Amino acid sequence: MQSSSSFLPWIVAAVTLFWGVGAYNRLVRLRSEAKAAFTALEAELQKQVQLVLACIPPEEDQAPSQFTGGSAFWGGLQGAAAQLAASLSAARSKPLDPERIAALGAAQEVLSTAWDRAERDDAHDLAGPRLPENFSGERQQLVRMAQAATEHFNEAVAGYNQAIAQFPAMLLAGLFGFQPARGLRARP
Repeated sequence: MQSSSSFLPWIVAAVTLFWGVGAYNRLVRLRSEAKAAFTALEAELQKQVQLVLACIPPEEDQAPSQFTGGSAFWGGLQGAAAQLAASLSAARSKPLDPERIAALGAAQEVLSTAWDRAERDDAHDLAGPRLPENFSGERQQLVRMAQAATEHFNEAVAGYNQAIAQFPAMLLAGLFGFQPARGLRARP
C-alpha cells in the first residue's frame, strides 16, 4: 500500500510538468502568430508609405505659387508618411508593445487625415490635379488590404491576450514574462 502512494507525488509532478510544457508552448505559439500577423500588417502599411513617396514630385517641381501652394501641399503627406515609417520601424522590434502599437495607430490616423486633406485640396485646385490619376483607387485598395491585415492582427492579439489571462496559464505567463498586447483600431 505504501509503494503505490509513493508513486502519487511522481505522477502529479509528471502531469504538472507535461501540462506546463504544453501551456508554455501554446503561449509561445500564440505570441508568434500575433507577431507574424504584425509582419503582414507592416507590409501593407509600408505599401501606403511607398505610395505617398511615389506621388511626391521632385523638389524643383514643388515651387510655391499663389494658386497651387507648392511644397505645402506635399509637406503634410510627406510628413505623415515619415511618421508612419518611423512608427513601423519602432514597432517592428517589439510588435506586441502596447505603447508602440498606440503610436502606430496614431501615425495611421495622421496619414489618413493627410490623404483625405490632399484629395480634398487637389479636387479644388484651379491649376489642375497634383495627385496621379489613379491615386484614389490605388489608395482605397491599399486601405482595404491594411484593414484586413489589421483585423487579422487584432484577432491574433485577442487570442494571445485571452490565453495569458486564463487560469492557470496566467501563472506561467507571469513567470515567463508574457505581457498583454494591444491591437489597432480598424479604420472604416
